[in-house]
Amino acid sequence: MTTQADISTLDDIKLLVDTFYAKVQKDDFIGPIFNNKIGNHWPEHLEKMYRFWQTILLEVHSYSGSPFPPHKHLPVDKEHFDRWMEIFVATVDTLFEGPIADEAKLRAKNMAEMFNYKINYFRDAAKNN
Repeated sequence: MTTQADISTLDDIKLLVDTFYAKVQKDDFIGPIFNNKIGNHWPEHLEKMYRFWQTILLEVHSYSGSPFPPHKHLPVDKEHFDRWMEIFVATVDTLFEGPIADEAKLRAKNMAEMFNYKINYFRDAAKNN
């Protein structure tokens, strides 16, 4: 059995992001949401995701900004985040192995939970006003 390398370079990040979002775009459940929101701006989105994950996982501070606001009004629920996580974890596990790969999965889980909570918070606040 061969062991996989850990995430350690920008090329690794690009492989992870490209592989993950290729699966997301084709996914019957979450693909339409991403494709409708991003439209023909996938190259720009992927570039932003490279910088985001590079900053989080490799401590190369190439991303600045606030990741939540673009997601605030998406028509998503916990099931969408669960599917996102399922695809993300499977992608990481297929490509990489090691502490940084584990960190990627943990960070993604925390982000999915936080985004889901915040989207529901803003949705509920809007209903009550």
